[in-house]
Amino acid sequence: MALAAALYFENSVSSLILQAISLHLHRTNMNYSAAFFSFIFLFLTTYAFAQPDTDSVLNELSNTIEHTESYHSQKLERIGQLKDRLQKRNISALQRFELYNKLTDEYAAFKYDSAFTYARKLQAQARALEDPVLPVYAKTKLGFILVSSGMFKESLDSLKTINVSQMPDSIKARYFSLMARAYYDLADYNSDFYYSDVHTAQGNRYIDSVLALQDTGTAAYYSTSAFKNYKTGNLEAAEKDVAYLLKNFRQSYHDQAIAAALLGLIYKDMGEKEKAIRYLAIASIADIKSATTEAIALMNLAELLYNTGDESRAYEYIKQALEDATFYGARQRKIQVAAILPIIEGERLITVEGQRTRLVVYALVVTLLSVLVLVFAFIIFRQLKQLRQAKRTVTEANTQLQEVNESLVEANRIKEEYIGYSFNMYSEYIDKMEKFKKALDKKLMAKKYDEINHVMKSLNLKKEREALYLSFDRIFLKLFPNFIAAFNSLFDEENRVVSKDDQALTIEQRIFALLRIGIKDHEQIARILEYSVSTIYNYKTKAKNRSLLPNEEFEKRVMEIKAF
Repeated sequence: MALAAALYFENSVSSLILQAISLHLHRTNMNYSAAFFSFIFLFLTTYAFAQPDTDSVLNELSNTIEHTESYHSQKLERIGQLKDRLQKRNISALQRFELYNKLTDEYAAFKYDSAFTYARKLQAQARALEDPVLPVYAKTKLGFILVSSGMFKESLDSLKTINVSQMPDSIKARYFSLMARAYYDLADYNSDFYYSDVHTAQGNRYIDSVLALQDTGTAAYYSTSAFKNYKTGNLEAAEKDVAYLLKNFRQSYHDQAIAAALLGLIYKDMGEKEKAIRYLAIASIADIKSATTEAIALMNLAELLYNTGDESRAYEYIKQALEDATFYGARQRKIQVAAILPIIEGERLITVEGQRTRLVVYALVVTLLSVLVLVFAFIIFRQLKQLRQAKRTVTEANTQLQEVNESLVEANRIKEEYIGYSFNMYSEYIDKMEKFKKALDKKLMAKKYDEINHVMKSLNLKKEREALYLSFDRIFLKLFPNFIAAFNSLFDEENRVVSKDDQALTIEQRIFALLRIGIKDHEQIARILEYSVSTIYNYKTKAKNRSLLPNEEFEKRVMEIKAF
């Protein structure tokens, strides 16, 4: 929560930095036209003061998420243009510094590793220019990138080496704001009663230093004041500061988005959930449209929607937040999102499970064929139970890790694919059952009893089961595209069993595919594939005997085949 507010505070002083380097850099025109900026300002101002319906804002957010890639493409196009200018000959050292500075700004809230790279290049170029201000300015840029990525120790170590005593006030203000943000973020990250208070107190001292350097009545002053009031619990004063800032100052799209996010957090702490949801949604829309992936408005919005019972949207938004955090590369953000995602997923699964139970009960009353549905429902229940157990294990592991590792990404992907697969298959069978019931009801209403048997024969259970197997094969090969090749590599050429369809598994491969996704009960595998337990054992034994590996190593190697 404080991280978003801190980001708002840090961006608010960026205009002061331009004053510090204005004698050295000839700024180019804005990337966006005046008409586009006016549209942005009108958009946010309308949302801020007309109080639109929250549902309409959330619907717009969902629609904006669907077009995320197009906004990223626009960002990458601007970045490409800057890189092309870097390749031109005869550009001066000062022009190269300016281009590095712009590239750092473009990547700063978009992708950490690239931002870090260009911040280092900016430092090197600053040292080549004969100006004592520019190296300090470049180092604060690097400090901002490190803080944003969650590298608190590294950022503080770097920032503490800066001596700003002889620097302009604008550089001092930026430096003090970065120190404040670093300590505030560190306090939130530690979540320890003693050390959090110590870090927060340090942050408070630095923010007071920033206020002392700013002129009252400026946008920077109001933004800093809003943040200070928010951190000290004076929420009403913070609300007034942000509202005044939005109404009276024309800021960039990104800065207005940060202001909206801070206002959302203020309303959240005030207990005004409706307003908090509205402003966090506005901030999230702006973040996506400005290709900002280093932001947590969407994560806070998902958590708030979950707490208010809107699980569907919460799940949609937390998944997008995780994609953004993974794309940007912020370590602490991935851990924060990964801690919330299983909770929302769990609640969503409980809701789905309740709906499934009611449908199964109704299906059992309709016809004897629902027994087949019950079997699949039992299989789904067992799979979901295993997935929930895996999710709990991942969640516990996340509390001990500082970053999400490769196994977490794989587990999340498998869970999402199989939950969707299982739910879709189940829905299809419910639809077929409902159509079958309607056909029976129609015959009964028309008293055409002799035609009921014809309706019963219209169901081809063998064909349905084959379709189920083919559907399973396709979803499994989507998750494990190298499974067939990896499996066949365990045999010599003459002992390999090759399927005629590269999208389908052989019976032998299907047995080991079920084992690979965690279904290790041979009786359960036998029920799924309609074989006896002894047949399953025979297939496994024959495969092990044909393989190039010792029997005790074969199954272990199959389980090591990687997903996607």
